[in-house]
Amino acid sequence: MSFDYINALLKKPTSRTPIWIMRQAGRYLPEYRATRAKAGDFLTLCKSPELACEVTMQPIDRFDLDAAILFSDILTIPDAMGLGLYFMEGEGPKFRNPIKNLKDIKKISTDLNNDLSYVFDGVSTIKKSLNNRIPLIGFSGSPWTLATYMIDGGGRVFASTKKMLFNDPEALHLLLMKLTQSVIAYLNQQIVSGVDSVMVFDTWGGVLSAHNYLDFSLYYMAKIVKGVKAQHPNIPITLFSKNGGKYLTHIADTGCDGVGIDWTVELYQVQQEVGNKVAIQGNLDPAVLYATPEVIEREVQKVLSQFKGDTGYIFNLGHGITPDVDPENVKVLVDYVHTFSKECR
Repeated sequence: MSFDYINALLKKPTSRTPIWIMRQAGRYLPEYRATRAKAGDFLTLCKSPELACEVTMQPIDRFDLDAAILFSDILTIPDAMGLGLYFMEGEGPKFRNPIKNLKDIKKISTDLNNDLSYVFDGVSTIKKSLNNRIPLIGFSGSPWTLATYMIDGGGRVFASTKKMLFNDPEALHLLLMKLTQSVIAYLNQQIVSGVDSVMVFDTWGGVLSAHNYLDFSLYYMAKIVKGVKAQHPNIPITLFSKNGGKYLTHIADTGCDGVGIDWTVELYQVQQEVGNKVAIQGNLDPAVLYATPEVIEREVQKVLSQFKGDTGYIFNLGHGITPDVDPENVKVLVDYVHTFSKECR
């Protein structure tokens, strides 16, 4: 197995800068679109271990990536809680039974892993297919991010979620605690099934004010870190809050191993601020992949030139790859990260 990704997370020396890409198995790949069409719909694709393995492996077979990431969705937990997840083409995820009040929250079970067995079967299938070629990343959404979907059903305003935050914070804290318990059990079982590291995606943490971020988002992610480390102390954990650059020292203090950053912060500043505590992952603007190969290489240089040393850094986009990117540009990106990082050393 290539250990550069794991070594980077553990702040050990690497032979080159490792790279993987958020949403690396996705619609920008024609082979992914073909498999999704074969599945019939997105949820069927997620819930079939064999098809989930197939799409997980597609970018690994095409590009020289340093890690695979489980193909799944952050909303598997709310779906297992009985909210009736479905996807509208062009509109994203929806729930037939969204959370509306404290009564709805009290009905939710946190004992979900039996209903999520397809995810763990997918992990086992992918690990077998990888055959120790590269590490496998498992993941979950953060409690706050999951709650925003469960209450508001998506979107960008989160009016109902914030209404609950201000008018009935005890109810929201109960929901977040239940989600935290479920996420801990979920990630721990992913590890038992074979993932080599785990990541928590806090996509919507950045919509909160500073004190609400700490109280309603990071507080619960810290509990997840503690809960996973209690059972699996040697498995690296990465936390990623989109638009969370101003909270980096707080995130690093959770005990996580890695911090994901988006493109709104400068890598060298992050290294100075928290690089002695945690590994750093990021942070190329995904839109760079629309550019020419020459521009992509120039932008990679700008990112890599900010990081000094050969430990504690993983190259990634600052958020997920977009569906209309040319796969050839992804190859340029991956290959040049490796080439330039070796030249720098």
